[in-house]
Amino acid sequence: MAQSDIDEDLYSRQLYVLGHDAMRIMGAANVLIAGMRGLGVEVAKNVVLAGVGSVTIQDQGTAEWRDLSSQFYLRESDLGHNRASCSQKHLALLNSHVQVSSHTEALHQDLLSYFQVVVLTDSSLEEQRWVGAFCHANNIRFIVADTKGLCGQLFCDFGETFEVKDITGESPSSSMIAHISKGNPGIVTCTDDQGHDFTDDMRVTFSGVQGMTELNSYGPIEIRVIGELCTYFEADAETLVAMARQLSTDAQFDEFDKDVVRKLSLIANGDLAPVNAFIGGLAAQEVIKACSGKFMPLKQWLYFDALECLPEQKEGDKHLTEEACAPRNSRYDGQIAVFGSDFQEKLKKLRYFLVGAGAIGCELLKNFALIGLGAGEGGHITVTDMDSIERSNLNRQFLFRTEDIGKQKSIAAAEAVQKMNPNMNITPHQNRVCPESEGIYTQSFYSSLDGVAAALDNVEALYLDGCCVQYQRPMLEGGTLGSKGHTLVVVPHLTESYGPAMPSGQKAIPLCTLKHFPHCIEHTLQWARDQFEGLFKHSAENFWARMAALGEVEAVEVLEGIHESLGKRPGSWPDCVAWARMQWESLYSNHIRQLLHCFPVDHVTSSGLPFWMGARRCPHPLTFDPANTTHMDFVVAAANLYAQIYGIEGSRERGGILKILDGIHVPAFTPTSCVKIHMTDKELEASQEERKEEGDQNFRMIPLEFEKDNDHNFHMDYIVAASNLRAENYEIPPADRHKSKLIAGRIIPAIATTTAAIAGLMCLELYKLVQGHQRISLFRNTYINLAVQYFVFSQPCTRAHTRIHTHTYTDHRPITEVAVVLSSGFAAVVQSPISPFHSLQYLALLLSHTSGRSLAPGREKRTFHTWDWLNKSQSTLHISTLILFGCSYFGIAQNGWVCMCVSTCVCAEGRQKGKL
Repeated sequence: MAQSDIDEDLYSRQLYVLGHDAMRIMGAANVLIAGMRGLGVEVAKNVVLAGVGSVTIQDQGTAEWRDLSSQFYLRESDLGHNRASCSQKHLALLNSHVQVSSHTEALHQDLLSYFQVVVLTDSSLEEQRWVGAFCHANNIRFIVADTKGLCGQLFCDFGETFEVKDITGESPSSSMIAHISKGNPGIVTCTDDQGHDFTDDMRVTFSGVQGMTELNSYGPIEIRVIGELCTYFEADAETLVAMARQLSTDAQFDEFDKDVVRKLSLIANGDLAPVNAFIGGLAAQEVIKACSGKFMPLKQWLYFDALECLPEQKEGDKHLTEEACAPRNSRYDGQIAVFGSDFQEKLKKLRYFLVGAGAIGCELLKNFALIGLGAGEGGHITVTDMDSIERSNLNRQFLFRTEDIGKQKSIAAAEAVQKMNPNMNITPHQNRVCPESEGIYTQSFYSSLDGVAAALDNVEALYLDGCCVQYQRPMLEGGTLGSKGHTLVVVPHLTESYGPAMPSGQKAIPLCTLKHFPHCIEHTLQWARDQFEGLFKHSAENFWARMAALGEVEAVEVLEGIHESLGKRPGSWPDCVAWARMQWESLYSNHIRQLLHCFPVDHVTSSGLPFWMGARRCPHPLTFDPANTTHMDFVVAAANLYAQIYGIEGSRERGGILKILDGIHVPAFTPTSCVKIHMTDKELEASQEERKEEGDQNFRMIPLEFEKDNDHNFHMDYIVAASNLRAENYEIPPADRHKSKLIAGRIIPAIATTTAAIAGLMCLELYKLVQGHQRISLFRNTYINLAVQYFVFSQPCTRAHTRIHTHTYTDHRPITEVAVVLSSGFAAVVQSPISPFHSLQYLALLLSHTSGRSLAPGREKRTFHTWDWLNKSQSTLHISTLILFGCSYFGIAQNGWVCMCVSTCVCAEGRQKGKL
């Protein structure tokens, strides 16, 4: 499959995980998946979504009641029918690029020889042995996946000639060079303003090196890292190996954990959707590795269990009986076999709030339907998502089909899972969970819930976490980034909450770097994105209001764009082409010539060092060439975008544009010494303030919202051309459209395998919440990387403690004894009965202030009229103790409300009231 044949609209997020080469190889692979119970269909679903050439599903068995507990493509009407035949039609709808067929006879060697990858699920040890031997002898990649209740295993044999083309999938490390020594071996010194990720034995290539230009065409070169950042672990590693070898020899593996074996025997008949989702996600990722050579395969065997999901056995508790776990001809029989019928009834009565119906949200809803969450009397699931379905969603949000494009995600997802389980009680919303929707998601709403699941980005999850802390509700949270994923469980009074926002791992790009001194493609792409925002999005009448919401990095470039747009309004398409041509000249020739006029190539600093060195790349102006594709790409895109904001019809016809360009006179440019080149961010901010005085408030245009996924709207055409032309100015290697879209569009790479695994792990924590576990050691936060089979299961941190006055509080315990009054008179306003953790920290800081002092006893136990913001009514507040801080008083209230006052007024009868 050629790169142009890859459906980039469909696979857009997955391409940033696997890449075009791996997708092309995978698109020619034929995969056999044997066994169509819950685990088999989970593997098949993920493999079909990934986009292999063909998938054949095999199963001789017929659907049983217990299958419905985890096989999401079987309905009650399918009971007694072949599982593979019933599943084939559903799997085929997932991806039109993948041929899906079924085989209902036994496996045999002639059948196996057709495939490059064979996956066995729900298979006997005898079958695994003969199929494995045949596959190994015939260079067929062989995978075994199996689950038994809360336990699962995975085995891989890719043969003796399998080659891994990319071990981790991480982007190649890069760094700016400050100096290269002339010795042998040479020492390369990187710039001081950034670290590097190089390690010993890596191979590197060089580009843009001046002086030693031979390096630019030589390589790859093996390197060794020297300096203080280099650490060696060989001695520790050898010591650990010696210790492990001795322990292994001494132990002789002749003892077994009888408790684990006993539990396995009791739950082996179970079939759990969350375990199948996790093991199925891992197995499907191994199929992708086997097909493409992308990422490091499993080193051969993996065992997993979640036995901590079983009930805690306390003294006097009754053990699960055989009768409680016996089949009932119910769709939940596979789950009842593990947890019993009482647990199932409890699950069906729960009320949960799912925020987000995207990739993780779809997988969670599937699991909710299979386990029966909220599917009984009194049970309910509310799902909210304000987004609509796009074609790029279909690659990993498997509840949606092509005919759903344009529909609201929450509505389509709710309809899909109700088909999986007709007993589901589910209501879709299209609201963002934020302060503006607090009138919908009120105290009574949260109080009616048993828990919350968050399938969001971290910013929205932070707000949702505050609500869960405030209303004392458990929260399940998960996220993915390509092959990486994490889960978090928040349990009131037991674990820490999501907590305050952590600093972003991305460093802000200095303003002066963006404007004058870029040295990597990320800088030129951010500059191009800012140019787009300033030229084509913001109108003068609302520009300054929008400016307030921008970060400093974008502000100056956006301002520059709008300033340039305040010229003559175009009246025709040729005017737009002329404007685009002048923009090209200004951005890639005149501005650079002016910069070099102020700082010539041989300019030196006050210290006598060359100005253009290190991270400062010396630019050169470009000369417009209509025969240069990138030059014309810029003009065509810019002219069409400029025409769009003024309601003028544009054109893609390059012959006509070239004729217009022939008649355009480009005035000569002469650099001037009066232009100020800003060298620091402070100078740029000062310039920004001056520009606020400029601008025509009568200016009108139609703003364009940047849309990266539409390849016909000229948005990415402009970004790619603008960025690569600026990269040419500064001799920075250009980026293709695919990479440019990733960076400028701020795309989060995603793949269905990771999403399925994370959703499965989240639902295992849900089991524990339903069980009512109170030991923190039984809960798990997780981090996984399926590219390298890296798994970390950690115990959640305990809740934070803060001491205020004579009491100790946690982030899950309400501050029930604090009020605020002013020295001008006693007053209080009831804010909330419970405070989020950040408010707790703030109040603790105030109450520990050294200037605090208690008031005289005669001023205690005063009664104040207040406004209860929670219940929207007047109430009274009894203050028993007051502490003074400056001109404000903090008091301990007898009724247990958290109070705050920012201003006061005095009524005629002398009573003081507070108001916000």
